[in-house]
Amino acid sequence: MGKRKDIIIIGGGAAGFFAAINIAEQHPNLSVAILERGKEGLQKVKISGGGRCNVTHAEFIPSELVLNYPRGEKELLGPFHTFMTGDTIAWFEERGVELKIEDDGRMFPMSNSSQTIIDCFLSEAKKHHVEVLYNHSVKSIDARENDFSIESSQGEFECNKLVVATGSNPKIWKLLEDIGHTIVQPVPSLFTFDIKDKRIKDIPGVVVKNIEVKVLSTNLVSEGPLLITHVGMSAPAILKLSAFGAVELAKLNYNFKIEVNFIKQDFESCLDQLKDFKLGFAKKTIVNSTQFDLPKRLWKQLVLASNINETERWADSNKQQLEDLSRQLTEAVFQVTGKSTFKEEFVTAGGVHLKEVNFKTFESKRIPNLYFAGEVINVDAVTGGFNFQNAWTGAYIVSQSINR
Repeated sequence: MGKRKDIIIIGGGAAGFFAAINIAEQHPNLSVAILERGKEGLQKVKISGGGRCNVTHAEFIPSELVLNYPRGEKELLGPFHTFMTGDTIAWFEERGVELKIEDDGRMFPMSNSSQTIIDCFLSEAKKHHVEVLYNHSVKSIDARENDFSIESSQGEFECNKLVVATGSNPKIWKLLEDIGHTIVQPVPSLFTFDIKDKRIKDIPGVVVKNIEVKVLSTNLVSEGPLLITHVGMSAPAILKLSAFGAVELAKLNYNFKIEVNFIKQDFESCLDQLKDFKLGFAKKTIVNSTQFDLPKRLWKQLVLASNINETERWADSNKQQLEDLSRQLTEAVFQVTGKSTFKEEFVTAGGVHLKEVNFKTFESKRIPNLYFAGEVINVDAVTGGFNFQNAWTGAYIVSQSINR
């Protein structure tokens, strides 16, 4: 016989702690334990948002919020009507953690430190007598007729209800597969593009405020800010493309061409403007008269890529050069040769098949009294606090369902 608990939560991350605290708070008579494989939990919370913890995003309309989830958009609409961004803000404020909204909509603790969120969780867990067991790596899960038996590296446990909140963990996915669940094979989501190209080689750090980018030979398209890095391209325009194209780009083995429209105009209207500049700035050198609000360093590289030399004046440019420049500005093609992880935030698409989860309760449709919260299911989001919001929502609904 293993140690007996009413409810066991596998995974001491954001979703695990949030579920445990809410269950224990609403049902003080239940014994609740978290099994965490590491020597400390909440590591993803610690590094999120560059160590500041991007708790959620200031989007308060469920139908708009779901648009940030490449996988899970349809399924999360109902849950977000139950527990939403405003509820997350209120939950933390009630426990002494005030959040602030940044210009891009991301929300962080006022302290600008993820430790504030970690301290809040540890304090609430202690207050509500949640047992947090570290160094408890789960080896097997046995779904019996009326309960569960779990073997960990530190011994066996039995429980009436089981919550799996392990995030993207291949070992746990394998155990869930063994007891009858379908696992969608994981592929990376949220990554930057590796590009070797002389147009961007010497200008890392350059930011373009609003571009359009598409993956050629696919329907994938995105827009937003672009950052040129030491290895290629990043920022929201690229990250969104990587998230929504996670499965397709994996099939291409991260080798494909993108087309970037740096000024979000079509070729012809750009060419017309360049002809006007030829008349208006006749005596000025093209390289030194940056247009379209582009960063100077990028403008220079695109001009040079259009067979225009550094001393050439607008008046001396020919038709072919202006066409080439218009193409560089509106239809620049780059070869992507690989991907890099975005900061430390490694997100994957994949997990428990969405058709096997009841999104009114986050309970398994296959195994009664088995619940899921967070990225263990095949839900993932773009960057900006959306993955955490999915974790809070799922964990809260699990706590409500268990208490029924």
